[in-house]
Amino acid sequence: MNAARAVRGFGFGKALLLLVLPISAAQPGTAPAVPYPDPPQVLFKDLFVAVQSAAIYPDKTFADAVPKFAPAEILAQYQALRPDSPAALKRFVDTQFTPAAAADSAPSAPEIVPIVAHIDGLWDSLTRTTANAPQYSSLLTLPQPYVVPGGRFREIYYWDSYFTMLGLLKSGRRDLIADMVGDFAYLIDTYGHVPNGTRTYYLSRSQPPFFFAMVGLLDDDAGGAFAHYLPQLKREYAFWMEGESGLHRGMVHRRVVAMPDGSILNRYWDDRDTPRDEAYREDTELAQASQRPAAQVYRDIRAAAESGWDFGSRWFADGHTRASIDTTEIVPIDLNSLLFGLENAIRAGCQAQADAACAREFARRAAARHAAIDHYLWDAAGGAYLDYRWTQQARITRVSAATLYPLFVGVASMSQATAVAKTASRELLKPGGIVTTPLDTGQQWDSPNGWAPLQWIAVAGLRHYSQAALAETIACRWMVNVDQVYRRSGKLVEKYNVIDPGGGGGGEYPLQDGFGWTNGVMRTLIALYPAEAGYSSPGQCAVQ
Repeated sequence: MNAARAVRGFGFGKALLLLVLPISAAQPGTAPAVPYPDPPQVLFKDLFVAVQSAAIYPDKTFADAVPKFAPAEILAQYQALRPDSPAALKRFVDTQFTPAAAADSAPSAPEIVPIVAHIDGLWDSLTRTTANAPQYSSLLTLPQPYVVPGGRFREIYYWDSYFTMLGLLKSGRRDLIADMVGDFAYLIDTYGHVPNGTRTYYLSRSQPPFFFAMVGLLDDDAGGAFAHYLPQLKREYAFWMEGESGLHRGMVHRRVVAMPDGSILNRYWDDRDTPRDEAYREDTELAQASQRPAAQVYRDIRAAAESGWDFGSRWFADGHTRASIDTTEIVPIDLNSLLFGLENAIRAGCQAQADAACAREFARRAAARHAAIDHYLWDAAGGAYLDYRWTQQARITRVSAATLYPLFVGVASMSQATAVAKTASRELLKPGGIVTTPLDTGQQWDSPNGWAPLQWIAVAGLRHYSQAALAETIACRWMVNVDQVYRRSGKLVEKYNVIDPGGGGGGEYPLQDGFGWTNGVMRTLIALYPAEAGYSSPGQCAVQ
């Protein structure tokens, strides 16, 4: 596939390896402009551990609460009082902190408010402005307004936002798209990367790097937009590639893996190896159950959170149980596809600036990654792109919806795309859309759940390779699924059951409504396939 098509493909408007490098200081160009502020578990020490271990509040409630006083003062009072029961501890916390409000979105009456009008009306209710944050709060400031997902997700999230922006574009809200791209550029300038979300406890990791795709939505002239944001695109790339220089085959460093032939691919990672602030008790219990070194378990949990797929069988050594999580041993196809996209976006930006040397360098990098993806992640016999366990030098023979990412960024050949389409139709297509994986583990990133971003990756990728019928079938079945839930509840939710269509389940928290990326993808699909928008049964959709 030629380079021009690779850029268009993003949806821009038209045996155990033993040698592991230690973590070193960030290379020039990757260090944050300001020191990372401490997360709540560092600020509040044994008080934080006591509150989270006692499960006084649901999941991230305490991590998001706003302290009324300086942490040292709160800790001193805690040490003096030493509440001796969960009830007493809660009373103490309630006097010292103000809870953060959920990003609720009111349901609509479907018989009165059509789904498009409902989505268009939700953007303002999900928009936040935090140019200033309360002192000692875990919330990070942003200069411009932004859209949050909804429910417990009361701050902006990285990869969610690209799919939200797709819907904003169809709703005519280019103002919010520009604001949000500016916010992400600010995060890169300030912290050296885009964090998982705008909380201090998310700063040690990122999420799937969709910033280049967001920039591509700003203008039909994607090259000009890439040129404008070239400093941030390059800096994000430096974050993901930090440590690649001098990395010998068989070595890993943070997010970089030197493959057996010396080529460079990437993995998910987190710079901390402690329980997550937002799930402290759950993580400590899992580490105890795993009977593995706790720090490694915590790192693998956090790395899975960086992937956005938290949690599912992709990251489980045995394919079924979360205690076997080994995310950092895996070279994932979705991440490396997106980094191929980022390399091509930087190349296009350099071309727009007439920087021939830079354009050549990033064309070389994209070509090298393309070759490595084909060599290590493409399974010709199975007709699928697979993840690769670098510690065993072997592909993981479990298909997931991530197999469609190479089509989304244009890294697949026509024959590879045709094979992936057949595999997706056979293994992943269900009555309500594309299933995340064929395995039912009780985790939310497994069967029977489907997720809006993966539907869009599939639809957009298949359309790029003339697989229009399958793309339309996936879109139609998903649209019917989402519309049926809306007709029953007046809501759009975070995830959906695509086998027995309806709201999804599983995971660490209750089903959330709002919901940013569902709104965005649904709004986009309705614009793309208006005839199917009124279907009431997946049986009306074309059958592949």
